[in-house]
Amino acid sequence: MATMQVQSSEGGFCKSMVETNGYECEDHNVTTKDGYILNVVRIPMGRCRDCRTRGNKSPVLLQHGVFVDGRSWLLLPPKQSLAFNLADNGYDVWLVNSRGTEYSEGHTSLNFDDPAYWNWSLDELVAYDLPATFQYVYDQTSQKLHFVGHSLGTLMVMAAMSRDQLVNMLASVGLLCPVAYMGHTTSLLSRVIADNFIAEVASFFLCTCFDKYEAKFSRNLSYLPELKLWDIHFIGQNCCMKSSIMDIFLDHEPQPAAMKIVIHMCQLIRRGNTTMFDYNDSGTNIKHYGQPTPPAYNMIGIPKDLPIFLSHGGADALSDVDDVKLLLDSLQGHDPDKIVVQFIEHFAHADYVMSGNAKEHVYDPFIAFLSRLH
Repeated sequence: MATMQVQSSEGGFCKSMVETNGYECEDHNVTTKDGYILNVVRIPMGRCRDCRTRGNKSPVLLQHGVFVDGRSWLLLPPKQSLAFNLADNGYDVWLVNSRGTEYSEGHTSLNFDDPAYWNWSLDELVAYDLPATFQYVYDQTSQKLHFVGHSLGTLMVMAAMSRDQLVNMLASVGLLCPVAYMGHTTSLLSRVIADNFIAEVASFFLCTCFDKYEAKFSRNLSYLPELKLWDIHFIGQNCCMKSSIMDIFLDHEPQPAAMKIVIHMCQLIRRGNTTMFDYNDSGTNIKHYGQPTPPAYNMIGIPKDLPIFLSHGGADALSDVDDVKLLLDSLQGHDPDKIVVQFIEHFAHADYVMSGNAKEHVYDPFIAFLSRLH
């Protein structure tokens, strides 16, 4: 696996989102086995006087969901942001930008506009992106990682663990709005797209990705009160999000994504299970998997002694309460001393990264959970 480290650069992620808030920052590039060059941002220390020591700090890797990038962890002011709070509490913080997003557009041989560049789904994120970033951070720090995922980021790590990947490098897992199962989602937009095979139709007409131009168009639409696509129609009615934070969000998000991963998510919604990508052709599935149907990601394969912090909201349309219950049922044999389950009735999907009271309700309890592990 080829890797390359790049120090803080002019005008990039570090300059615009981290250094302007008084934190030290490093840009790192990680190359996956299938050639994607991922930007990973490191915040090695906090900005308070007592925080500014390098030492042997525990690394925490933050993984965003689909249609966003690593900046989703930095939308809130420093005193309210999870990434900055972790740094101020003595952790070595790493933020991933997944393939295809603004800071991770590179590839060793493919052009960003090449349809082959966008031939990936959840399976490639699980098989290539997560192992590459885990290995890189592990090699840089010589320590096991604490992982925090939001939305699709939770499914990525659970799917990887179900196939015995990454486990030896994990110290703990934080699952915010887990989407291991999506069959009960009440997201109107997701339901319409999935039930009417809209992504499949778009892909048939050679639309290989939700690209940066469509993302920009969606940002403009999202300013209209009647078309809050990133609010009630997609993710649920968020309780505590200021309009100023939404404005910051719309300066950067949504981000491009492969149409194939949208199709994969639609398959999971329609079927209510968690399997690898279905090519809807037994011969093609046999070619890829050696069997006529795609293999399942087995959630009961998660190690029973791995410390887990799981938090979900009652108003979340994507991470529906009934779907989270299915995940919790699969974790019933987990060591009760190693799992913390938190339910916040009034929180929806975006509240976990964009609400001003997320620190009080989620981040402080999560950091307390981490501190008990040391």
